[in-house]
Amino acid sequence: MSEAADPRRRFGDCGEDLAAAFFMARGFRIIGRNWSCRLGEIDLVCEKNGVIHFIEVKTRRTGTYGYPEEAITPAKLLHFSRAIESYLLQHPATAYQAGALAITISHGTPEYHYVEQIL
Repeated sequence: MSEAADPRRRFGDCGEDLAAAFFMARGFRIIGRNWSCRLGEIDLVCEKNGVIHFIEVKTRRTGTYGYPEEAITPAKLLHFSRAIESYLLQHPATAYQAGALAITISHGTPEYHYVEQIL
């Protein structure tokens, strides 16, 4: 099965689209999506007021398996921080922060929980 045909991947892409809209509605500029290197991936790279924001996006349909942000494990944080370090080597920034946006889509309505600092 191709990646585009994978329903989980399509749902994750939908969550990332919602996340991009969430941040743009709050005055952020989207610099990159799904930036990756051999050390990890960054779902969204945004900028607002000269600060670069690295965002991990987690999307769930229900709370059955816990809140989306609970899926950000220590191993995921390690890969995320290493990807951020790699990004900063290529794109130096004086001010940045790492956050997460948890999205639960229940009955077609997304609920957002933005954690501004996860590292």
